[in-house]
Amino acid sequence: MQSGNILQIPFRRTHAVSLSEAIKAYISTKYDQHPSTFTRDLEIIDELRKDAINAQEPHISGVGKLQAYAAQLVWMGGKFPVDIGADFTWYSSLGYHQNRAHTENNLRFELANVLSNLAAMYSQLALSSNRATSDGLKAAANNFCFAAGIISHLQTTVLPELRTSPPEDMDDLTLQSLENLMLAQAQECFWQKAVKDGLKDASIAKLAAKVSDLYSTAGDWALKSDAISSEWIHHINAKHHHFAAAAQYRAACDCLDKRRYGEEVARLRDSLNCVNEALKEGRYVNKAVLGDLNGLKTRVSEDLKRAERDNDTIYLIAEPSKSELRTLDRASMVSAKVPREVGSSQELLGEHGSELGKPLFAKLVPYAVHVAASIYADRRDRLVNNTIIAELEALTQRIHETLSSMNLPGSLQALEKPLGLPPGLASHAEDIRQSNGVQRLHATIADTEKLKASNRVLYQEGIDLLRTEAGEDEAARRKYGTERWTRPAGQDALPKLYAQVNDIEGYLKQAESSDQLVTNRLRDNETLIRLLAGTDRDLEDYVPSSRRATMTAKVEREANALRASLNEVNRLESRRRKKVEALRTKAKEDDVNPDLLKEAGRLEKEYPMQPVAASQFETLFDRRLKKYDPDASDLQREESDQERLLQRVSEMNTSFQQAKKGDTSSKEREQALQNLENAYTTYKEIMRNLETGRKFYNDLSAITTRFRDECRNFVYARRTEAQGLGSDVETAMAGLQLQHDNHHNLRQQQKEQQQQQQYVQPQQARTAIPAPMPQRAPAAPPPAVVNSPPLQTTWNEAMPIKFGGQGGGGGGGAARASGANGAWDQSQGIKFGGR
Repeated sequence: MQSGNILQIPFRRTHAVSLSEAIKAYISTKYDQHPSTFTRDLEIIDELRKDAINAQEPHISGVGKLQAYAAQLVWMGGKFPVDIGADFTWYSSLGYHQNRAHTENNLRFELANVLSNLAAMYSQLALSSNRATSDGLKAAANNFCFAAGIISHLQTTVLPELRTSPPEDMDDLTLQSLENLMLAQAQECFWQKAVKDGLKDASIAKLAAKVSDLYSTAGDWALKSDAISSEWIHHINAKHHHFAAAAQYRAACDCLDKRRYGEEVARLRDSLNCVNEALKEGRYVNKAVLGDLNGLKTRVSEDLKRAERDNDTIYLIAEPSKSELRTLDRASMVSAKVPREVGSSQELLGEHGSELGKPLFAKLVPYAVHVAASIYADRRDRLVNNTIIAELEALTQRIHETLSSMNLPGSLQALEKPLGLPPGLASHAEDIRQSNGVQRLHATIADTEKLKASNRVLYQEGIDLLRTEAGEDEAARRKYGTERWTRPAGQDALPKLYAQVNDIEGYLKQAESSDQLVTNRLRDNETLIRLLAGTDRDLEDYVPSSRRATMTAKVEREANALRASLNEVNRLESRRRKKVEALRTKAKEDDVNPDLLKEAGRLEKEYPMQPVAASQFETLFDRRLKKYDPDASDLQREESDQERLLQRVSEMNTSFQQAKKGDTSSKEREQALQNLENAYTTYKEIMRNLETGRKFYNDLSAITTRFRDECRNFVYARRTEAQGLGSDVETAMAGLQLQHDNHHNLRQQQKEQQQQQQYVQPQQARTAIPAPMPQRAPAAPPPAVVNSPPLQTTWNEAMPIKFGGQGGGGGGGAARASGANGAWDQSQGIKFGGR
């Protein structure tokens, strides 16, 4: 029990924990950065915790230690998950279970306990202030308000994010009571200062009435709390009535000054009643509170006697009833104030000269930033590759298909160069030779097949794990029965994981279909591609020469026009290739990490208790992806320009074909050149498709690996759960069997007892118990008389029961024990011996 007339919040106790080890292990497993980068930060966090938990004396230095550690815990809440892997053990400071430990793997649980100790520190600093001076009273009131503010901050900001049940003495009822208790004691300091400064009685009455209200509210909450001891409740109740009495007393003094003598008597009488109510708690409160009450009672009693005498003899003013008295006004001087170092702690963290020190692990990139960077890269690549580049390549493919349908440029090349290899074809052949031609295609296909097989193995491992778990679950369900084995099947327990089965299977089937198309195209064109990869002599042998035709002016004019259009098509393709390369370079150099880190820092400052999530960067993603809007908008212009150009090529080709109509000298050469041109186009397309497929399987391997790992974790968790559930079911079944056996044995015993009772009752009802007959030894000559004491023997089970003594005495005894008809009389009992 605390000895003064003011209550202080005790400090909470804890054990030493190496928080740095848990942080180091988490960084090692979850981040790309090495823990050695943060060696100094790891040392500092352990030092801060050590200083904070050892601040157990009311001193101003302890406030700074607790505030600094709490600020870092808030900052770290945005860097690490709450369950970082450190088990924090704390003991309650209130109630009846102060030796009961509460352990949580929870950073916010640690923060809640540290803030609770900070509130305790402020309350004890208030109690240790010199309340005999005005400055001391103001300092005490200010510290009590800070204590109330921290309790309010704890209740409204920290505990809602705890994600677990709070300790017994941190429930809402207890915290509400403590907050109002701190405010009541702060208001009491202002009341005490007003009395000391000699303010008017009316002002002092208003201050005292508010003190009484705050104590009353604190007491109401305390009665509902399981953590507030009865000693505190009696103290709070006594203080409530004490200040109600003090308020009425000061109001009575004000009435005396204003010559309201009847009201003075009524308020003094009410004050005395309040004092008497407070004194009912006298057995439970300490001497300081009891002394204050007795002093007030003496003063009120004396003033009441004087006021009654004066009013009865001099003023003769009617005394109003209590219901007629005007309710006293209240003057509140206090409010819960959250210290800036707690409410705005993140603003006070900085690199140089900041009040709370530098933010620890500032260079540690949150895991959500890595996830966000991956999401942005994936979204950017889809936009660039699938939406823009894929459309441009589709437009280019349409050019090749259109030209091929018009037998271009083969027909024009055959006319322009009837002998040897056209320059364009020679350039295509050299390109294939430089890239190692068919060998490169087959090597790429082999690499792709390996990636596909690896993905298939990973996927199959996950499937096998899920099937094994399903079989084990079904076996347990058959063993224990569906009524006892109540947990859902794996497919119902984690449907998202099972949904991946169909998704990945769909990806693999779609990829298999695409791979087959590529393989078929390669098979159909492999001969010509090998030819292009061979020597020029092989190509010349394949392409027949035609006789040099004499071109008329019209044919030459139309050929030149067609060649000009085809050159324009080539320039369009060249510009498009450069645009694609520039776009890929732009995407490759699009580093989102600086903006992500900047945004993450802003989020950590604005929402310190909320870990950064990847979804919070959506606005940033949208803003950055707008830089690709001009490239996407160019697609429509590209398509319209291409359509106009192809239309002109078609018209030029029609005119060209009409001009050389009837000339079949170069027909075979045209066809051969066109076949080789188409083979080169197919080769480039197959290469693009294979690169796309390889990238697809590389990306898919991350998905299948994650799927396999999730299946492993799921199966391990399910097996652990099954072991626990199986043990519970077997224990329950054993209990039921034991209960059944006990019930069976009890029924058997009851049945045997009933049978014994049925056997005994008819025997007793049939006949009375016959009296035992005396037994005598056969007659013998009298022995010699020897004076010796009678022999004392002890009866045992083998000896017969003999009634009566020797000679005539035995007969008399038997006669007395027997009735008239020789039957034994139960009322006479059984008598042994001859006397």
